[in-house]
Amino acid sequence: MIEILNPAELARAKETGALVADILQTLKRRTGPGTNLLDIDRWTADMIREAAAESCYVDYAPSFGRGPFGHYVCTAVNDAVLHGLPHDYTLADGDLLTLDLAVSKRGVAADSAISFVVGDSTHPESLSMINATERALAAGIAAAGPGAHIGDISHAIGSVLSEAGYPINTQFGGHGIGSTMHQDPHVPNTGRPGRGYRLRPGLLLALEPWVMADTDELVTDADGWTLRSATGCRTAHSEHTIAITNEGAEILTLPSQPRP
Repeated sequence: MIEILNPAELARAKETGALVADILQTLKRRTGPGTNLLDIDRWTADMIREAAAESCYVDYAPSFGRGPFGHYVCTAVNDAVLHGLPHDYTLADGDLLTLDLAVSKRGVAADSAISFVVGDSTHPESLSMINATERALAAGIAAAGPGAHIGDISHAIGSVLSEAGYPINTQFGGHGIGSTMHQDPHVPNTGRPGRGYRLRPGLLLALEPWVMADTDELVTDADGWTLRSATGCRTAHSEHTIAITNEGAEILTLPSQPRP
């Protein structure tokens, strides 16, 4: 299903997007060496509840997971890249952490992900990989606009990732979003320009470049959810929800204001 939102729904989407971004930034500020992934999940649950919103993850049970997910945020560490199931793990200085969050409020969902190095360690290779996903995300957003095609976005994302030297996996990528978290169209992280669905104002897309340092092969963890690099290499993931407008693409998952 491909949804086209009306102006009232788009206004609610902006509210949800800001909430998702605010929660992620709060989690990043609170997280450091010694933080347990289950604490991050608990903080997320509290903030969603305080905002009178709903988690898109707790009851989520797709065919590719051992559902329901049962938690409020995806926490992927080091070689984990997608669908990281929170568990009893205490973060150490230098760990690479990805937080992926989807929330619904007043009937509209938004989805975003950030990767960062925990603590004071710089870890240049990790920072370069994170930077590549952020640049690829910016390129994909710049390619989105009314009349453009999904393939234009995919090509823009894939060009940045390939030029940075990273293999690209196309099993999981961006997606439509609206009244539910995952909708058509699928947005692969590489593709050919001029192909695929033509974008229309009112369409919401979650774009999410992600890479693994030296492989494009995923393996599923014993928990049935967490996807890891097959070689054990580090990974990174960046994601924004955008709205297609008459003028171009508007990023919805930007923080509205600092949170404590």
